[in-house]
Amino acid sequence: MKKERIDFDEVIDRKNTNCIKYDFAAQRGKPEDILPLWVADMDFKAPEPVLKAMEKCVSHGIFGYSEPKESYFDAVKSWMQNNHNWKVERAWLIKTPGVVFALATAVKAYTNKGDGILMQQPVYYPFEQVIRDNNRKIIHNDLYLGEDKRYHMDLEDLENKVRDNQVKLMFLCNPQNPVGRVWSKEELIKLGEIVCRYNLIVVSDEIHEDFVFKGRHQVFAGISEELKNRTITCTAPSKTFNIAGLQISNLFLPNPDLRRRFKKEMDALGYSQLNTLGLVACEAAYRYGKDWHNQLLDYLNGNINYVRKFLVERIQRVKLIELEGTYLLWLDFRELGLTEEAREELIVKQAGVWLDSGSMFGPSGEGFERMNIACPRSVLTKALMKLEAAIKSHKNY
Repeated sequence: MKKERIDFDEVIDRKNTNCIKYDFAAQRGKPEDILPLWVADMDFKAPEPVLKAMEKCVSHGIFGYSEPKESYFDAVKSWMQNNHNWKVERAWLIKTPGVVFALATAVKAYTNKGDGILMQQPVYYPFEQVIRDNNRKIIHNDLYLGEDKRYHMDLEDLENKVRDNQVKLMFLCNPQNPVGRVWSKEELIKLGEIVCRYNLIVVSDEIHEDFVFKGRHQVFAGISEELKNRTITCTAPSKTFNIAGLQISNLFLPNPDLRRRFKKEMDALGYSQLNTLGLVACEAAYRYGKDWHNQLLDYLNGNINYVRKFLVERIQRVKLIELEGTYLLWLDFRELGLTEEAREELIVKQAGVWLDSGSMFGPSGEGFERMNIACPRSVLTKALMKLEAAIKSHKNY
């Protein structure tokens, strides 16, 4: 039977839907008519099977306290095994309303005030927030941009920082947001050796695991039995199927002691049942969403190629850091020689485009911008043409 083609070119008006991407520009200090390619959600409808499953739930009309049955775990388990070659067990699963919630809970569960937590900037900015807001100390092990124009881990510095600061907990971003690296198994094995040597606990944010364009996603906990028992693996259908607002994440904690401590902290926070529609959507997405996901990857890969070609041909002084995973491009604006304020003036006020400034992801992100390309190609084209016009009119071009 011929599979239905998904129309990712459809432009859907998201204004007046309480959407933070489109409806809150003024509250965030941006012009009302700005074109937003910043926050990491997609401008595509969720898969039809997900919508139908939620419609069925809504038509029932009762939204009491809910827990998923075994079919939910079966769908999650099948997705992880079929797509990431990792066999998970029912006892390992803890559901949370999001990965950031999980990060904060792990900080409380596994460290005390004043303890050092290692992270690798430039990285998703809530990593820093949940460490600072819980009165822990950030231990920096910044990624570096190599001669091959790819970001790498500085493992010698990492080991020194862990040893000298008695680090107990590490945040790993795999695949990496915002620089787009998909860490290879070989890289993660070397990291794992240090993790085991110094008895670290690792919270591995793998929310972008379903967006890989080069290489293959390696579940960090899947490398060895010892790493499995040191790792909290954070996954979610939210990025993959564009259902972030339904607040559902699936964590895997094989180590019974780490699982007990995490659950204890969740109990202390007073959190129990999750959003009913989130549970319904997650199961439907993992059970019936694979064809939609495959078509999405093809479309996003086309968007990546389109941006690469556009920059090479029309905005040569803005460089694309080659993307291996996620749908977030890391763009190097340093050749323009602008301060952050001047770059903001150029991109926001002159071009009328909203990107995420690289400095949000740490000092090592200065001079870069993160662009979300999970949108119809016509929207992407409009944004690039607006950027081109503004950049070429600037005195530094």
